[in-house]
Amino acid sequence: MSVPEPSFTVGIEEEYLLVDKASRDLVTQAPDALMDECQKALHDQVSPEFLQCQIEVGTGVCKTVGEARKDLSHLRATIAKIAAQHDLAPIAASTHPFADWTNQQYTDKERYQTLAKDLQGVARRMLISGMHVHVCIEDPELRIDIFNQLPYFLPHLLALSTSSPFWQGRDTGLNSYRLTVFDNLPRTGLPPAVSSYGEYKRMVDTLVDMNIIQDATKIWWDMRPSDRFPTLETRICDVPTRLDDSIALAAAIQCICRMLYRLRRDNQRWRQYDRFMINENRWRAQRYGMNEGLIDFGRGQVVPFSELAEELITMITPDAEALGCLKELRSIGKIVKRGTSADRQRKIYDGALAQRQSPKDALKAVVDHLVAETVEGV
Repeated sequence: MSVPEPSFTVGIEEEYLLVDKASRDLVTQAPDALMDECQKALHDQVSPEFLQCQIEVGTGVCKTVGEARKDLSHLRATIAKIAAQHDLAPIAASTHPFADWTNQQYTDKERYQTLAKDLQGVARRMLISGMHVHVCIEDPELRIDIFNQLPYFLPHLLALSTSSPFWQGRDTGLNSYRLTVFDNLPRTGLPPAVSSYGEYKRMVDTLVDMNIIQDATKIWWDMRPSDRFPTLETRICDVPTRLDDSIALAAAIQCICRMLYRLRRDNQRWRQYDRFMINENRWRAQRYGMNEGLIDFGRGQVVPFSELAEELITMITPDAEALGCLKELRSIGKIVKRGTSADRQRKIYDGALAQRQSPKDALKAVVDHLVAETVEGV
C-alpha cells in the first residue's frame, strides 16, 4: 500500500539572546513590559525561554519556505523594534561572546522551576540558543522511516549553521560550542534508529510511566518526532545570525525530507550508517564548521565541504523545484562562500585586535556585528 505524498509544510523556531545596547552584555532580567509588548504584537508566536535573557519565536505552519521567510522576517523585525524601546537588542547567535552564565536568572514559571530542580547546574549553564525546523510528514510510519535516514545529513546542517565560537570571553576553538554545553543534558545527541512508530512510542511511554519525563518534549535529540505536531523536528542547528541563512537551511531540510520520501516511493532508500560513524562527522562539524571537510563514507575519505555541499544541492534540486524553494536552496552555496556566523565573528574579533583594541572591546565589536546582522535583510 503506497503512502500519500506528505504536505512537507514547514515551521521555524528561533531563540534569541537579549543584549543591553550600552554594555553589550546580556540583560540579566528582561523588563516584564518587553514580553507583554511582544506577546501583544505577536501573540502565541513569541514566548519566554528558560533564561530571562532569551526569547523564542516561531513561524506559523507555512506551505513554502518563501512564506516562512516572510513570517520569520516579521518576527525578527518586531522583536528588534520592541527591544529597542527598552534599550535592548536581540542577537541571533547560539552563544554570547563574553556573558557569564553564572549571572543569569531563569524565568519564574513552574515549567522552568521544575527543569532547574531536575537538571541543577547543567540547566543553569544553558546559556545557548538554537534553531529548530519542523517539516510535516503526516503518516507516522513514514515519519519514522525518514527519521531513521536523515541523521546522516545532520552534521552537514550543523556545519552550515555554526554561530557559537566564543564562551565567556574566550575563543573556544570550536565553531559550535553550543553543542558542548547542550550535550551535558540527558537524552541528547544523535537519535537512535527505531523499527516503527510503535517502538518509538513505547520508548517514550516507558519513561513517562516511570515519571522520569513528563512527555516527549523532554527528549532533546538532534532530531525528533514532534510531540505536538505531525512533524520531524530538526534541532541540531545553531541559530544562524543572517535571516537568509536560516531560510537556506530550512529549505535544505525540507528538500532532504522530500528526497528521502522520493527514494522510498521509487523502492529505494538512503544507506544507513552506524551512529558511531555519523558522530565523527558531528564532531568535525562542531569543531571545524565547514573548514576541514567531512567524511564521505561511500568514498572512505574526508572531502572538502564545498564539494559535499555542491553534491547535496544537485541531489535535492528536483525536490526544491517541486517545493518551490530552488532560490532559497541555492543560497547554501552563498553560506559556503562567505562562511558562517562563527567564521565572521572570529574575523571581526581578529580585525579589532589588529587595530590595537583590547580583547574586551574586540568582543564588544563582535556583539555590535551580531546586533546589526540579526536584522539584516528583514
